[in-house]
Amino acid sequence: MKIPSQPPQQRFIPREISWLVFNERVLDEAADAQNPLLERLKFLGIFSNNLDEFYRVRVAGLQRLAAERGPEERIMGVSIARLLKDIRERVVRQAERFNQIAQTLFHELDAAGIHIVDEQHLSEEHARYVKEFFHSEVRPRLVPILCHRSRELPGLRDPYLYLAVELLTADSKGPSYAFIEVPTDSLPRFVILPKQGDQDYVILLEDVIRSGIGDIFSLFRPTSVRTWTIKITRDAELEIDGDETDTFVERVEQGLLKRELGAPVRVVYDQSLPEAFLRFLLHKMKLERDEALIPGQRYHNFKDFIRFPNLGRKNLVRTSPEPLVHPRLKGQPSVLDVVASRDILLHYPYHGFDSVIDFLREAAIDPRVTHIRMTVYRVSHGSSVLNALINAARNGKKVTVLVELLARFDEENNLEWVERMRLAGVEVITGVRGLKVHAKLCLVSRKEGRNQVHYAIIGTGNFNEDTARLYTDHALMTARPDLTSEVLRVFEFFRNNYKVSEYRHLVVSPFHPRRAWKRMIRNEIRNARKGKPAYIWAKLNHLVDERIVEQLYDASSAGVKVRLIVRGMNSLVPGIPRQSENIECVSLVGRYLEHSRYLIFCNGNSPRYFITSGDWMGRNFDGRVEVACPILDRELQKELFDYFEIQWADTENSRTWDATLKGHRPARLIDAPVCDSHAEIARYLGDRAEALNLDPKDQAPSGI
Repeated sequence: MKIPSQPPQQRFIPREISWLVFNERVLDEAADAQNPLLERLKFLGIFSNNLDEFYRVRVAGLQRLAAERGPEERIMGVSIARLLKDIRERVVRQAERFNQIAQTLFHELDAAGIHIVDEQHLSEEHARYVKEFFHSEVRPRLVPILCHRSRELPGLRDPYLYLAVELLTADSKGPSYAFIEVPTDSLPRFVILPKQGDQDYVILLEDVIRSGIGDIFSLFRPTSVRTWTIKITRDAELEIDGDETDTFVERVEQGLLKRELGAPVRVVYDQSLPEAFLRFLLHKMKLERDEALIPGQRYHNFKDFIRFPNLGRKNLVRTSPEPLVHPRLKGQPSVLDVVASRDILLHYPYHGFDSVIDFLREAAIDPRVTHIRMTVYRVSHGSSVLNALINAARNGKKVTVLVELLARFDEENNLEWVERMRLAGVEVITGVRGLKVHAKLCLVSRKEGRNQVHYAIIGTGNFNEDTARLYTDHALMTARPDLTSEVLRVFEFFRNNYKVSEYRHLVVSPFHPRRAWKRMIRNEIRNARKGKPAYIWAKLNHLVDERIVEQLYDASSAGVKVRLIVRGMNSLVPGIPRQSENIECVSLVGRYLEHSRYLIFCNGNSPRYFITSGDWMGRNFDGRVEVACPILDRELQKELFDYFEIQWADTENSRTWDATLKGHRPARLIDAPVCDSHAEIARYLGDRAEALNLDPKDQAPSGI
């Protein structure tokens, strides 16, 4: 008798599917009644914004690949056609859940005395206010796009919201169609109406437009005007073409102009939109019926709800603790002098970003400082970091800044800073040909006697004071010559792309990073086979490189204990017998975006610790400049170890990764305490700060 063969076990999770699973966890936060009400509304906005970028980047990339190689091309064992179908099915299911949560939150807002009203449910006072606001502020900014069946539809821009308008007149044989762009670039999406008693009222900008829609089209004397919201998401790939005489900056500027009208990849529409209007829209956009349609409710572009006004309701928002000043830096007149004596590891947002600003401000005015170098990927619009560098240049320092112009969705901001810095005398390098510079590096050179001493900041996140309040990240401040000399070599590579240096301490992409990590994983495998302790702990945003995943499977088979905290895309399937039974994996989603990346290798009970700017993805190994830095100070190693232990013990914000993709809470011992890792880390660092401030003996350097 023929024994039926076992079905092949799942070896990889497609990265796009794993990303959608992560975004589902953001929805969990919106549904969690333990979160304050307006925070839950903000999570809906984060979910929406995430999904927009997913379509602009991931889905658009799949569609381009299908057009180039055919829909049956396989990625991680799945055809592109199947993958796109699975994506749409998951997105539609998530949209249904999203709409249910949104309705629940709107009801809870009503109960809390915050009423989101539409144009049909206005009091007399509010109707007068809306009418005046419409005529004075809104109507002058509206220019309807009239659609003719015989002409091309003018491009509907991403990321704007549109009102789709159907007009009927007494002498028309059928409806006419038009579109109105909702001008959220110049007006607030949420219009706050006069308070009535202790009750607050808000109307959305598109409903203000609806209130005056008849006035807009009065020229046509319509007998009926109906409206629905739609939103078009387009391919965000930046086309860098142009004449050979154009500079790279000019080509990026030209590419940005084209992006708003890239190929459409998604149409989100009010599902009450008439079928005939929907067919007309799809025909004009040259989209197939089910290719990119996502039905929705009355309101779209929920990303704007990230900035929903709190109306003074402090009880409905989460108050974050004030960031700590690192205890080694507190009250010290010179950051550079402290860093000269010992390494400092900052943990954002628990530690304040002001220490970085202080580092740069001091370097900008210290007469001994000769040169400041920095990489820029994403910075805030009013960046104190770049203003400090501009002032340093004005003070006669040599300042060199590498600005990555192709930081997706931040290109415009980066172009503006390039212009400002060049006018101030800063030497600006706009990227490296063929590579995206994603490393987070700053290097200050100071003349001390006859010596040139270097001070570095090596981080996991951007030099951005805004995101440092919202993202968890690590930044090492160090004056160790073995590290700073190699940071200097990275900057020399930026100046001379053909000069490839040897790195003994830093792991620098694209210079054989897989070889470095593979060597450390193999070391754990050898130790496990010899019966020695062997483990790998890693916290990453994404883990999708197939070769690294295979090596982790090999480690698991050899008995290496692997613990992974992977926030977003994750192609590894943990807990599969004879494949990954020694691998456990969780994802953390909570009040902060878990952005820090760090790695711990047992190394025969002499652990090696790294922080890194790059995830374990093919693009980070081969197409980007990334830097992973060893943590050598014993005290800081213990901090990272404890940090991981706290996050691994999280009972409130973590979910398991497994083949089911259900996202269960990790199994915990019955008597295990409740642990919110964000609160516990804040407490842990606060306790450490208090202990260091109380014990002057502990101010002595350790391990340097």
